[in-house]
This record gives sequence, structure tokens and C-alpha cells, in this order.
Amino acid sequence: MTSTFLGMPTTAPRGVGHLRGDQPFPAAARRSLADPQLRRNLRHATTTIRAKSAAVIAEALDWQQLRDAGAAIKADVMTRLPELLEQLEAAVTRAGGTVHWAADAVEANRIVTELVAATGSDRVIKVKSMATQEIGLNEALEAAGVTPVETDLAELIVQLGDDRPSHILVPAIHRNRAEIREIFLRAMPDVDPALTDDPAALAAAARRYLRQTFLHTPVAVSGANFAVAETGTLAVVESEGNGRMCLTLPDTLITVMGIEKVVPTWQDLEVFLQLLPRASTGERMNPYTSMWTGVTPGDGPQAFHLVLLDNGRSAVLADEVGRQALHCIRCSACLNVCPVYERTGGHAYGSVYPGPIGAILSPQLTGIEDNASLPYASTLCGACFDACPVKINIPELLVHLRAAHVTAQAETYRRVHRDAAAAYTMDHPALYAAAQRAARLTRLAAAAVAACPRRCPAGPSAATCRNRPHRPSANGGQNGEPTRTSARPPPRRHRSHSNHTGRAATGLPTGRRPPRPRRAGVPSHRLSGHRAPMLRRRGGEGG
Repeated sequence: MTSTFLGMPTTAPRGVGHLRGDQPFPAAARRSLADPQLRRNLRHATTTIRAKSAAVIAEALDWQQLRDAGAAIKADVMTRLPELLEQLEAAVTRAGGTVHWAADAVEANRIVTELVAATGSDRVIKVKSMATQEIGLNEALEAAGVTPVETDLAELIVQLGDDRPSHILVPAIHRNRAEIREIFLRAMPDVDPALTDDPAALAAAARRYLRQTFLHTPVAVSGANFAVAETGTLAVVESEGNGRMCLTLPDTLITVMGIEKVVPTWQDLEVFLQLLPRASTGERMNPYTSMWTGVTPGDGPQAFHLVLLDNGRSAVLADEVGRQALHCIRCSACLNVCPVYERTGGHAYGSVYPGPIGAILSPQLTGIEDNASLPYASTLCGACFDACPVKINIPELLVHLRAAHVTAQAETYRRVHRDAAAAYTMDHPALYAAAQRAARLTRLAAAAVAACPRRCPAGPSAATCRNRPHRPSANGGQNGEPTRTSARPPPRRHRSHSNHTGRAATGLPTGRRPPRPRRAGVPSHRLSGHRAPMLRRRGGEGG
């Protein structure tokens, strides 16, 4: 068991990881919109994925019931997340694994680099993982002298091209076949110079390059799509088989998982294994679903480490509205239907989480001010909500975060103006002296009011109040000071016009005002309603 505690609602630290962009969304999107090749690539890819997904979803007659079940399971997980994480830790430990708790990206990177250094290896193979991209693990490993090798084909393309991922499911969606061929020829060792841009040829080239890496690298780093709390089982779903190689061949396996990925039981896992492939890749089931529980002697990795990552998730959980973002199962369905993403691509969002889900998750992980433009990167058309397999109400969260940004901006402006006024005053001796005198007078007045035996009604000054004789209290207080149980003196009776009869005398209900008397020479309609106070102030008509 660990002695590290999570749960403090702090945001992800600055200067590490990939949750913050170099520029706001409007500026980055403007650059993407000026790239016609990028827009063609995105339009072709998202249109293809949408069509495939719609076809297989139409086959599932209970699709809406599955969505309801997935949403309910995720809501239940969020309400008892600490309990489930402790249950998961105990189960993994019983199965021979070791659990580490990382409060933020800095701590997670330190844990992983120390674990790799303990093995003596200078290279690791990686299964595609959003969590490791979020914390910037590759950069941390390289700084420690360890070479990370991405084994997912799309991630490999991004790594060899010194690029950044632009999609949750298809990180190289912004590249076409010709561009991928150029990257392989330029950066892949021992590649055939006659390589064509045929997809089968490109895949074969990547396979040859990765095969030797799989066989000679003793350490692997993975993510996890789900973790079952009752058994300590972790699951990775993928479509190429690279994940299966990483999870079985190395001697040491290190898994970095966001704390929101836990599910209570195997029966709950069944729901998500039906939702995820149809919503993400348009498949009835994942080609490769790999599961492992701790360590099995003589089979697979003989050392297993699970790093549970917070990195701002507790802050998201603290927001009863915003915590919906933690329901995400990383299917990318919202990206594939979003008209904004289709035109700008993922790089414009600045975060490793692009598209509609990134527009609500990244600002909460970092704090709204660090990603203030992302909640506005939407038309609020609602297509993302309709496509989400766990029914995250993304438009509602976008509006919620916009309101939070406005509130934060208002407080910032107040603080800036207050500080500016203080600086201006202190820079002018006459103003500063006047402010000091005003402060002294305020303190004296407050002390006089506090010393008054009985607080007087507003109006007289503190000095007048101090010299005014007070009536003895009704229950015998000395010197006009009421005792603890004394009743308040009766309220003052306001003077009224001689012809104005009291409300009780008229017999009218207390909720109605008695009719005003008719005065000579003044029409009755001018004495009614809101006109009467105006006439009284004029003196000549109202008296």
C-alpha cells in the first residue's frame, strides 16, 4: 500500500506535459484554416469514420439502452471514486503488482523514469496512451537518457515526423499517404528507398522496423482503457496487435492510467466493450482486446507497476457539473462529427485532447484561465452530445465553462483596477495623505459605534449618539443598557397627513394600501400610484 494521497483539487502544473497550447485557439485555428491540404485530409478521414460508425451503430437495436447504461456506470464511479481506487489498489497488490500514486505530471514522470532506470534499460517500447502524452513522458524519458519508441503506427508516424498528434484515435489523421512515405524515407532506419505510398507497403515497412524493437526491448510502458476494481484487471483495446506485443514480451510492464478509468465490475466492463468500438472505429468489436491481472510466473512480464495519475482530475471531480468530462472513454466520436474540428484539426486546440472533449476537459485540468479560449471553440450545435456513447452533455459543459471564464475575468479586472488605484494613490503624496486621514476617521467612527451602549438607528453621528440620553430598557437595564433578554423598543411611528386614516381603521387587508384622500384643486389621478411621491417633493402640490 502507498503513503501518497490524492484528492486535493489542484490543477495540472505548468511547464510539463501537453495540456496547454502556445497560442489561443482563434490564432491557431486561423493558421490551420489556411492549409487546404490539411482540410482535405481531415474531411476525408472524418467522413469515412462517420459513415462506418453510423452503419454499425444502426445494427445495434439496443444502442440507446447501452448508452444509458454507460452513462449510469460512469456517474456511479464518480460518486465513489476513492473507494473504487482503494479496491483496485488492493486487488493489483494481491495479484503481484505494485501501485504508485502520482498527484501530477511531475510526480508521474519521476516514478516512471526511476522504474526504467532500475531495470538498467536505455530504451522502452510504448503502447499508445493519452495519459503518457498528457504528462509529456517521452520528453522526461529522453531527458533521463532513455529512448522511447512508439509502436502504434499512427503514433510512430507522429514521432518520426517530429510532429504532434491531432486526433485521439488516429493521431496522424492530418497526414496523407504521400506525406507518410516522405516521413518514412527521411526518418526510418534501413527503409527501402523504393518504398511507395501504398498503405500495405507502408504498414509492412513499419512492421519490419518495429519487429526487432519488440524482441530486444525489456521494458514497456502502456496506458489502460479500463481497470476493473474487483479483480485488479487492466484492459487495452487496439487494432494492430502492437499492444499485444508490448504487453506480453517485455520483462517489465509499467502502466500509466488516469484515475477516472476504473470500473466496478466485469459486468460493467462488458457495456463499454460494446460501446467503444462502434463509436470510435466503426467496428463491431475491437480486433485486439488485451487484459492482464498482476503477474503470472513464467507468463508475460514478471514485474508490473501501475501508476494512478491525478494531474487535475480531482479538481474536475470537485465540480458537480464539470465532472461529466471524466466520463469520457476516449472514443473520439465527438471529434468525428464536430464541424469545428473538421475544419481546424487537432493542433489548433493546443492540448493533447482536441475537439469537443478537449474543449471541456483541458480547461478543467489546467484551470480555466490557461485554456480560456477552448470553451468558445464550438458552435453549440449539439452533434457531439448526440454522438457520445456515454451521453456527456458537452454543450452544457461548454456554456458552464464560459460562465466560469466570465466570472474569473470579472474578478481579475476588479483586482487589477484595485491594485492600479492603490499604486496611483501611493505614487501621489497628497492623495496618500488624504487616504490615511480617511482611514483614521473611519477607525475612530467604528470605535465610537462599538463603544455605544446601544446601537442607534442610522442617521446621527457617533458623537451625537454618545451624548444622547438613552431611555431605560423595559426590563430594568441600568443606564439605559438593555439586558440580554430585553425586548427591542417599539418602532417609531411615522407622521402621517391629518386626513390619512390608518390601514387598520379602514378595515382593508394588510396587503392593500388605503385610498389616498382627494385634495382640493388636484385631480385624483395625479395623486395615485407612483405620481404621489413626486408631488410631495414639489412642495406646492403634495404638501
